[in-house]
Amino acid sequence: MSTHVPRLVIAAPASGSGKTTVATGLMRAFADAGLAVSPHKVGPDYIDPGYHALATGRPGRNLDAYMCGPERVAPLFLHGSAGCDVAVVEGVMGLYDGAAGQGELASTAHVAKLLRAPVVLVVDASSQSRSVAALVHGFASWDPEVRVAGVILNKVGSDRHEALLREALEESGVAVLGAVRRAGQVHTPSRHLGLIPVAERRADAVEAVAEFAARVREGCDLKALLALAHSAPPLPEEPWDPAAALWAGVPQGGTGGHNATTGPHPNGAPVIAVAGGPAFTFSYAEHTELLRAAGAKVVTFDPLRDESLPADTSAIVIGGGFPEMYAAELSANEPLRTAVAELARSGAPIAAECAGLLYLARTLDGKPMCGVLDADARMSERLTLGYRDAVAIADNPLAAAGTRVRGHEFHRTVIEPAAGATPAWGFTHPRRQVEGFVQGGVHASYLHTHWAGAPGTASRLVARARR
Repeated sequence: MSTHVPRLVIAAPASGSGKTTVATGLMRAFADAGLAVSPHKVGPDYIDPGYHALATGRPGRNLDAYMCGPERVAPLFLHGSAGCDVAVVEGVMGLYDGAAGQGELASTAHVAKLLRAPVVLVVDASSQSRSVAALVHGFASWDPEVRVAGVILNKVGSDRHEALLREALEESGVAVLGAVRRAGQVHTPSRHLGLIPVAERRADAVEAVAEFAARVREGCDLKALLALAHSAPPLPEEPWDPAAALWAGVPQGGTGGHNATTGPHPNGAPVIAVAGGPAFTFSYAEHTELLRAAGAKVVTFDPLRDESLPADTSAIVIGGGFPEMYAAELSANEPLRTAVAELARSGAPIAAECAGLLYLARTLDGKPMCGVLDADARMSERLTLGYRDAVAIADNPLAAAGTRVRGHEFHRTVIEPAAGATPAWGFTHPRRQVEGFVQGGVHASYLHTHWAGAPGTASRLVARARR
């Protein structure tokens, strides 16, 4: 059985070329035309998918060949795009940039090949004319398995500039599918980890996404782009299914994680509270799907506003985000901090990633947090960024000791633990070190993982929540 999903990959020669603007604008333009659009992002980025979801009305989903394994990219894509008319995949960094020292692994080019998808190259043309043809030719010919089928010229200065660019590209064999004017660039505010998430500026973000779409409609050939998407061949893989991933004998080791061992329970579904709101915006849609498939009732709470945990909470998941921007407000919500600390003392499972780790600390930039961990966190000038290979050091709610996973770090904070703490992970690549905390039922770490690459994580957490 094969599945045909019309699809495009929006790539660029380098970061800063305008991929997000064009990809998000194209998603919204297609959606405004009445199409059901499936949005995707290459790599571990959490922020861009929020803008994609705003543009399409569907969850933004990540395609990460490093954390989930190349074999899961197409199945995850088919799962996310089920029932859609077209899929738009935004790339990461430059087209051929992937995991450091790992060749093409996890690059936009790698994902495009796994999806058998045509690539549209977004080129910042602001400081060139005829040279654009050499640049596009180089990217189009570098890997014959990557089909660079079109180019969108971004930051074009004038009619004359556009004419020169189009003339130069006539001999490249790559069709010009659009030209977006420099005057049409839309300001999207950023800070230390990239764009400000949608949840923190929703009204402004809605306006920005609408403006992205207007610029794409004005400068791009939507009919030609849609026709190119339809030229992608059927995919032979089966769609990923969270229940099947849990129960069908997930392989041990590598990116496979643990065997799933839990199922529906006669005593009802345990309530797993998942942190949300403006301070905790980093999550993958598949995590909630896996928790529900494992038999949990998932309820979202906002640590900025809710003074108590959801009724009958048996476990907590606190993902990534920007607690450092809301430290005063999080600290002021003392009733919730107390509730989280009490649940932790009871031995209930708590899974905290990055921002969640900071929230569980004693203090963040001097402001009291939950005090679950004997550690203090603070902002740093140094950005920690990159893929990691890790092994679980001790049994914990997410993994048995010795379980190997692949993850990603992305933060500009540091945490100073007391001596004698049990680490969560031992990193084996790119450097050897220990990181995070295992304490009672708490697993807290800077490491972000994608549970589709280790679906036993969800079943293990739900099993602990049932106890």
